[in-house]
Amino acid sequence: MKKNKAEHPEAENPETLTGLKRSKIQKKAAGLKAVVSSLKSVYEEAGIVRGAKALKNLNQKGGFDCPSCAWPDPDDERAGYAEYCENGARAVAEEITLKKLDADFFKKHSISEMAAWSDFEMGKKGRIAIPVYRAAGASHYAPISWDDAFTLIANHLNHLEHPDRAAFYTSGRTSNEAAYLYQLFVRAFGTNNLPDCSNMCHESSGVALGESLGIGKGSVTLEDFYEAEVIMILGQNPGTNHPRMLTALQKAKANGAKIIAINPLPETGLIGFNNPQQMLGMLGYGVELTDLFMPVKINGDMALLQAIEKELVQMDAGSAQVLDHTFIQENTLGFNGFKEHLAKLDYNELVNLSGIDSELIKQAASILKDKSKIIVCWAMGLTQHKNAVDTIKEVVNLLLLKGSIGKPGAGTCPVRGHSNVQGDRTMGINEKPPQAFLNSLEKFYKFTPPQHHGLDVVEAIKAMNEGKLDVFIALGGNFLSATPDTQFTAEGLTKCKLTVQISTKLNRSHLVTGNEALILPCLGRSDIDSTGTEAQHVSCENSMGVVQSSKGSLEPISPEMLSEPAIVCRLAKATLGNKYGIKWDKYLEHYDHIRNEIEQVIPGFENYNERLKTPGGFYLPNCNRDGSFNTSSKKAHFQISTPLKTELNPGELMMMTIRSHDQFNTTIYGLDDRYRGIHNERRVILMNKADISRLGFQDGQLVDLINESGGKMRIARKFIIIDYPIPANCSATYFPETNVLVPIDSVAEKSNTPVSKLVIIRLQKHDIQT
Repeated sequence: MKKNKAEHPEAENPETLTGLKRSKIQKKAAGLKAVVSSLKSVYEEAGIVRGAKALKNLNQKGGFDCPSCAWPDPDDERAGYAEYCENGARAVAEEITLKKLDADFFKKHSISEMAAWSDFEMGKKGRIAIPVYRAAGASHYAPISWDDAFTLIANHLNHLEHPDRAAFYTSGRTSNEAAYLYQLFVRAFGTNNLPDCSNMCHESSGVALGESLGIGKGSVTLEDFYEAEVIMILGQNPGTNHPRMLTALQKAKANGAKIIAINPLPETGLIGFNNPQQMLGMLGYGVELTDLFMPVKINGDMALLQAIEKELVQMDAGSAQVLDHTFIQENTLGFNGFKEHLAKLDYNELVNLSGIDSELIKQAASILKDKSKIIVCWAMGLTQHKNAVDTIKEVVNLLLLKGSIGKPGAGTCPVRGHSNVQGDRTMGINEKPPQAFLNSLEKFYKFTPPQHHGLDVVEAIKAMNEGKLDVFIALGGNFLSATPDTQFTAEGLTKCKLTVQISTKLNRSHLVTGNEALILPCLGRSDIDSTGTEAQHVSCENSMGVVQSSKGSLEPISPEMLSEPAIVCRLAKATLGNKYGIKWDKYLEHYDHIRNEIEQVIPGFENYNERLKTPGGFYLPNCNRDGSFNTSSKKAHFQISTPLKTELNPGELMMMTIRSHDQFNTTIYGLDDRYRGIHNERRVILMNKADISRLGFQDGQLVDLINESGGKMRIARKFIIIDYPIPANCSATYFPETNVLVPIDSVAEKSNTPVSKLVIIRLQKHDIQT
């Protein structure tokens, strides 16, 4: 077996323990502690005046969109001074900081020195204030002018053997305007190599919903939550990852909704909520949210859903009418085949695979049986499995049985992570673009875009390692830390001739580079964008298909920062010149010109500039919301799937990666995970008490984690065992620390999403000498 030698130790966080402290698992999320944490973060980074101005405008109509998650803002009145959550405030705090990385900083600190910092330490250094360049073999980054940077990139791109030898990554932070220009530049250059963060999160949702329902987006609006009778939440931790969702759940609960939470861990945000916008919540007198908690085994969700469906079908066969036969007859295909398949599945085996007691399954079915206004929400706990697409199709099957799509209070709700990840896909950031989109581009711009599919994230990493990519450009994000198989990804990046990172903050992707490297500093959401003739606004699309304006309100801390649209336009002009007559200079005069062209190319954006002036924005068309299905048959499709059985050898566990409360994606705000009672440490593994004993370990013991998939040994060293309420044979660790264990070849079928939620590992006692 090939042993992992960590040939690129700079690609991973230092193997340094920071002093674990533990407390009780909390019963309710948010409350006064969240308020104190929010204000402390903002005021420490930016001061009271600058910080207060940012918070006043955050998520407000006429203000700027939160750079954190994609949960929607209310359509009507917003919460005065505080339409944000704790993690949103912390994301803004890091963006509006007064600390900056200038020429002196990069002269003082070598790349190897910065690599020894943890992600937490790195993020606290400040905003990148100038463009910098790493020459071949150089130990430090050095300042470079914008003109020279664009010329360097253009020279590399224009001397490639083929445009497909470059890849152009996109983060979900990118605005609609920047994303549209980026894909236009890339396709005019001649490639569809547009990997993006969707490839690693909700790609599975897009594939499943597209095949079953005819649109790769969720169907519900925020108002639907207030009318729902039942809300099911699978594989999602809203208290940490989407805290403002808790307000919607509280209101739904007050209106009579039942909430069913399905997750391997008993997450605090699924249990209770102290609303910090209400006096009782501030004082700790919150509400209990979940009516039924089902601690499913890792990847036991499909089996659980099918067991519930069997219960409902059996009830319907009796005297009660449980299924919506009229809806099924008029709006769906494949029901009879689905019903026959379901009947053949062994109920006891489904119960065993799910890890849920049959009495709890019957309770769930009883809650659902006479309800039709049902919303199902899910996140990475469903999307990052080998059978993720089929599991999400099973979610749809359940909703179709109940006629719970296309009516108020019902539908699909894939809860997106980054704040414009859905909008970027709408704008054409897609390595497999629909033919209709390519045709529309060709019609308007009078050139033929590349027709063959490009590379997604996993394919791009493999292409780097095979020597098939020479240039890698990232518009935002932290590619190295977000991707699987960290050492393999790092090796691929070092084989590139040029890597370019367009960033606001320092991250680990700046430290593992190609032969040459650039870091280009861009404006954030909160920054005033003075590109062109007046202060500009951009737009974003949230999880529920609402497009709204975002306009920064704070002076940038460096005049050397450029907006993302400006960076793309200047790079495109340096690379393409006047090719195809695309008016890059015109876009820089005013972003209205960009939006005028978007409305000509992308359906649903008619009168874009005028509609964007509407406070709160506008909804994009959604066929499912209207009760129709854009499939080939114009009907919704029942799908047939069989649960996967995960076979474990003696000593093996299933591991899923999770976030701590003090992080958003790969950004680490602190070292605490207070809801789970874990403080001042990230190198931990949460395990079932019986598994700890069975495997011969003890709570608090130091271990190494090993994955041996594909004949290659991957090791994550120095992790502390924590006894935690998680199903047997399951474990959980924080990413990005354990991304090194996620095999590059372990991907979801059809979506090619890395399987970060089911990694087979074994433990060994940590040897201090290694």
